[in-house]
Amino acid sequence: MEKTTKSPLKSVLTIVISLAFAGFFLWLALKGLDFKVIQQSLAKANYLWVLFASVFGLLAYWFRAIRWNLMLEPMGHQISNSNSLWSISFGYLMNLTIPRSGEVARATALYGVEKVPVDKSFGTIILERVVDLICMLGFLGLTLLFKYDAILSFYQNSGVNINPNKILLVLLILIGGTVLFFVFKKKLAGVPFLGKIVNFIDGIFQGLTTIFKLKQKGKFILYTLGIWISYYFAAYLVCFALPETSGFTMADGFFIIVVGTLGMIIPASGGIGAYNLAMKYGFMALFISMGKSADLGGEMGLTYSFISLPLQIVIMLVMGLISIPMLAKARNTVVADKDFKK
Repeated sequence: MEKTTKSPLKSVLTIVISLAFAGFFLWLALKGLDFKVIQQSLAKANYLWVLFASVFGLLAYWFRAIRWNLMLEPMGHQISNSNSLWSISFGYLMNLTIPRSGEVARATALYGVEKVPVDKSFGTIILERVVDLICMLGFLGLTLLFKYDAILSFYQNSGVNINPNKILLVLLILIGGTVLFFVFKKKLAGVPFLGKIVNFIDGIFQGLTTIFKLKQKGKFILYTLGIWISYYFAAYLVCFALPETSGFTMADGFFIIVVGTLGMIIPASGGIGAYNLAMKYGFMALFISMGKSADLGGEMGLTYSFISLPLQIVIMLVMGLISIPMLAKARNTVVADKDFKK
């Protein structure tokens, strides 16, 4: 595997920009609100519920690790669940520094301990995102079914303006690019430099197509459900920590996970700011749909976010920091075995 160098200046600029995003969205979230009210709510929260939520947060890691193993199996790679877990944890840790860098870091970490080609494992990671998007749309469907008023209110208050023509244009470009790639793949494969790019993209496509070659489709579905059920309870149980939100229904939980996921999509460090703002608008929408004060909803949304988001970040930090020595130990074992065989 060839080593690639990355400009330190580019990395620093990426981190600075993501922090600027975080700061801007956090300023928007806190604008016009009395932080003392939030401090009081945080002080009287029942953090035992947060502990219960953290168990489901950790379960999601384990389910995702096992599912990744199932996805790599059709390409002839049987990896250990522990190496899968620590590679995923390391990827999430990297996402806290440079947003969206975790996917590459995760694939690279797995190569170091299991020698799975980066392009192929990266393809399965993209496939994971597609599957996650489908699951997310499932939660969105449930939310539309049970909390349509809240969704409508969130849309009106957040100022989000979705242009269907732009979405269609992006889809057409992606489809057209994919068709052209396969038409000219063989010709481009022999061209210096371009050949390496073509082979890398081809490896990604191999990873993407593993879903059609899964040997244990039933387990794949079960672990996918396990991941998203864990996400759901990790988000929903935090509501019981606050008296003002302890009466939220399971349908409210559907709405919260949808809004929270939208907040985490924005490339801000650790979702800071963007997640807080999404929860502020989300809880305002929920409270309005319940006939309650929108201002109180905004305060409770921020309070919830200041519990839920740090919980997610702490899990990422703990699991990520543990992954570093665990991956180093696994790499040393690989090197020792290689030397022994010589």
